[in-house]
Amino acid sequence: MTEKHFVYILQTERGTLYCGYTDDVERRFNAHKTGHGAKYTKANKPVKLLWQKAFDTKSEALKEEYRIKHKLTRQQKFELIQSD
Repeated sequence: MTEKHFVYILQTERGTLYCGYTDDVERRFNAHKTGHGAKYTKANKPVKLLWQKAFDTKSEALKEEYRIKHKLTRQQKFELIQSD
């Protein structure tokens, strides 16, 4: 079985967006919800998984995570979510 790598976007209670990388979206989302996922989501509880995309390699996924986090505006992130 080929391992998949995912980039995902969560929405928090405050309406902010959080983008991350994982090899198991469900496990990672549950970690975020219980305060064990990331410093940001510990302070900003996630309420909904808005988007995810699978990649064949970790490198591809991490490049996309970087692009989303550092190059896209909030509006562009919502456009990405709606386009898929």
